[in-house]
Amino acid sequence: MTQPPHDEPTASSPDQLREQVERTRHQLGETVEELAAKTDVKARAQEKATALKEQAGAKAAELTGQVKVKAAEAAHLVQDKLPDPVKDKATAAAEQVKVKAEQAGQVWQDKAPEPIRTKAQQGAQAARDNRTALIVAGSVAVAAWLLLRRRGRS
Repeated sequence: MTQPPHDEPTASSPDQLREQVERTRHQLGETVEELAAKTDVKARAQEKATALKEQAGAKAAELTGQVKVKAAEAAHLVQDKLPDPVKDKATAAAEQVKVKAEQAGQVWQDKAPEPIRTKAQQGAQAARDNRTALIVAGSVAVAAWLLLRRRGRS
């Protein structure tokens, strides 16, 4: 027979002994549950994968926010540095593009089949919904092109 644990006194009555046995069973049950959880590799791998997925999502959201802020700063910087004649030309060009786009859109509406028109309208709506990002990207591209062009002349 095994000896009782050294940290517990020996039971002096049958009731104390039963209580001691119950306590030991309870502790043993908890220990077995902990060991079973540690050996469940699949569950631990899923927990780790979930945690990593959450971390990646949070990091992606953080980086997206940083990119948007940097893009807005770049757009403002470009807007501030562009000379007025360039801004005026860009505004005039934008107006011409708008007029031509309206004309092309009307021709499109007259001649395109219905399923294709529906898809095109959905794409146009997506562009309108993301207008700020498209304007920022376009502004940055124009500014980069102008700077490269200016450096090429120097």
